[in-house]
Amino acid sequence: MRRRSLLIAVPAGLVTLAACGDEESDTSETDASATPSASATSAAPPPKIVDGPLPAITAGAEFGQKPTVAKGSGDPSKQLAVKTVVTGGGRTVAENDYVVADYLGQVWSTAKVFDNSYDRKTPLAIQLAQGAIIDGWRYALAGKKTGSRVMFSVPPTWGYGTQGNEQAGIKGDDTLVFVVDVKDTFSAKSSAKGTEVAQENKDLPKVGTNTDGKAPSIEIPKADAPKKLVADYVIEGGGAQVAADDSVLVQYKGVQWGNGKEFDSTYGRGQLTSFSLEQVVKGWSQGLTGKKVGSRVLIVIPPDLGYGDNPPQGSGIEKGATLVFSVDILAKM
Repeated sequence: MRRRSLLIAVPAGLVTLAACGDEESDTSETDASATPSASATSAAPPPKIVDGPLPAITAGAEFGQKPTVAKGSGDPSKQLAVKTVVTGGGRTVAENDYVVADYLGQVWSTAKVFDNSYDRKTPLAIQLAQGAIIDGWRYALAGKKTGSRVMFSVPPTWGYGTQGNEQAGIKGDDTLVFVVDVKDTFSAKSSAKGTEVAQENKDLPKVGTNTDGKAPSIEIPKADAPKKLVADYVIEGGGAQVAADDSVLVQYKGVQWGNGKEFDSTYGRGQLTSFSLEQVVKGWSQGLTGKKVGSRVLIVIPPDLGYGDNPPQGSGIEKGATLVFSVDILAKM
């Protein structure tokens, strides 16, 4: 399991699939110590956003390059200092969006780098919502465009508060400096983008192809459920293929084969979900491995690759149920 980012204010929730699969839970790197508590997200009023001061980027100045940032000079601003170093031309980031970004974070007074995604080669995907990430990120990135490099300093009030973050070596009076490359942004209305693929097998469910952010329909045929896993494109995107150890950001809807009843949906919650394919039931991990980012995939999961006779309590899933999902793969991390 990849190390969880230090920026996350509370552990991100996983889809119900991750909670009660037949896999043993991997607790070798639980990262609880690396995850700031919920109190890291301040209840303070919004900061005033100012132009500076900010330290210089001395190397890796281009978008996508790992930056080297000088130590802060003098006293940092007590407000949120924000500068767009590279201006992108993509979609505008809004409050509550999910942002996919590479970043580096260091302490103003010492230039100590406490976290960066460039070395992990794994961008962060996080919702810019209160309780999900430190407030400095929420306010600094809202209104910026994808393709932008944004630099900002975060005083404790909108960072980790007076308790700091001991695991990261951040003290309660430390101002933090971040350089963030905003690679993409998604909202609760984001959908797959690609080419529709003919759904010709009448013995398989038919999934709607709307890309308006609304939940697609799933029509269950009057046929016996397949005994083997089905993972077919409904819309084939043009992005990179998903690997078995990747994490993904998705929209999805799940119904039972027998009665067509919906039991889980990101559309219904109005909130996207991200998770590692190593943390979900086999039907999801096998079904999404090799599929392209931007795609909508029909996944039909037989009981032996799903929950079998042990469905999650309160899920409404029947014992021995065959599960049918429509999954939009928005990004991989």
